[in-house]
Amino acid sequence: MASPEDRTTLLEFPCRFPVKAMGRNDAQFVSVVSEIILSRAELFEGEQITTSPSKAGTYLALTAVIEAQSLEQLDSIYQALTDSNQVVMAL
Repeated sequence: MASPEDRTTLLEFPCRFPVKAMGRNDAQFVSVVSEIILSRAELFEGEQITTSPSKAGTYLALTAVIEAQSLEQLDSIYQALTDSNQVVMAL
């Protein structure tokens, strides 16, 4: 099995990277997901966290454009999002 250092990526770090997560539109979703992302990365300069409700308003999509420093950092963010019961899908 290849070590994490052996993985290749088309990304050149640091880079601007949009992290997207979807979950139920409730009071905790935005705060929980924002905390997961911001505890591991900084927003890209001039960017803000944005949200968009689904057509029926049941779900909420959150996008945070971060300044990604490494593939390991992105893996950490996506693992934490996947582990959260607030997140239905992370892209």
